[in-house]
Amino acid sequence: MNSTSGSGVFLLSAALSAIFMGTIGAISFYAGVGAETVTFYRLFIGALLVAVYLLATRQHSKILLWPGGKVLVTGAFLAGFVMFYILAMGYTSMANAVMVMYLAPVTASVIAHFFLGERLTTGSVGLIGLALLGFAMMMEFNFNLSGRAEEAIGLAYALCAMLCYSAFMLTNRLIDDRIHVVTRSGYQMLAGALCMLPLMLIEAETVATAQWGWLIAAGVVPGFLAIMLAVIALRSLPAATFGTLAYLEPITVVALAWVLFDQTLNGLQLAGCALIILAGIAQALLLNRQPAPQRAAPITS
Repeated sequence: MNSTSGSGVFLLSAALSAIFMGTIGAISFYAGVGAETVTFYRLFIGALLVAVYLLATRQHSKILLWPGGKVLVTGAFLAGFVMFYILAMGYTSMANAVMVMYLAPVTASVIAHFFLGERLTTGSVGLIGLALLGFAMMMEFNFNLSGRAEEAIGLAYALCAMLCYSAFMLTNRLIDDRIHVVTRSGYQMLAGALCMLPLMLIEAETVATAQWGWLIAAGVVPGFLAIMLAVIALRSLPAATFGTLAYLEPITVVALAWVLFDQTLNGLQLAGCALIILAGIAQALLLNRQPAPQRAAPITS
């Protein structure tokens, strides 16, 4: 295989990973069960399949390796942003939910500026402003939520998802690079599933036969397949390239919302989506130009 075709395989893997990540909203809608249940099975089945993959490929050492407490903490944040994201889509549009969540990279950069010593550049500040302008356009510059109780609840859940995602991104930077990304992802999903287990048991929700198919799909498609394709892509692609292609996820969400649920956006809102996505892509490219080595973008969403 020549370098061009090899690079194409990695680019395709990254693109498919992002697209598969973007299916969780539609899958959770069709599953018709609570957010806690969808989140548990998405993470638990994903973790189980990661373990099966490692056993099948004789990489037993990656399963037996203790990942450390930081990996388990990131698993809790992972569970939080998946659950809150699913809850948000029950009250507001998929586009609103995913675009609020994708303010996480700029939020993480602000937090890192004050607490991790990662100073914001003039360009970074400009990109933060661009992303916030995009969010205002998504809201059609109307922040008065009186009389729109459901949308307010949805945006509040989306904000919680965004904060959990920001924490997930920041704590991932503190994990030892010697812990393989597959080991890290598997234990993060397992820890997240265990966080969801008590909530799911309290709900004691009955799952019908038809719903099991969607729950399994949640674990296989946005869980296992998305993670493994991301791992394949990260073997070759620079972090900036992978981070850029990751923005196919919100594009996928907006497209599925339009095609499957007739959740259309007007021109102003579409322009707002574009600004948020462009700001995120530019941020990834800007990080890649900094002299200090950068970690790859988180691959779980």
